[in-house]
Amino acid sequence: MVIRRRARRFLVPLVLYSLSAGVVGYFIHHAHSGARGFDAREQYEAQAQDLTNELAIVRSERSDWDRRIALLRSDQIDRDLLEERARIMLGRVHRSDLVIILGEN
Repeated sequence: MVIRRRARRFLVPLVLYSLSAGVVGYFIHHAHSGARGFDAREQYEAQAQDLTNELAIVRSERSDWDRRIALLRSDQIDRDLLEERARIMLGRVHRSDLVIILGEN
């Protein structure tokens, strides 16, 4: 009986501390590498930075297109832009244009 009391006095806290350490270790592991942990946060921040860069590129491209559309919609159409579009659509060149024909190698 005395041995059982000593064993119980030693084993019960040991089991409780081990169980507590296991639970704490579980939460620490998932806080670091879980779906909402530190690693996932770094991935989301990198993805957000990539999307921000892409947004800046798309905004600058849109402003370029808006400027070109404004030139076509105004009361006085820009002659250079109109001539450029007409040449592209008709497949023609001006007499003073330099044409370089690249042959296949």
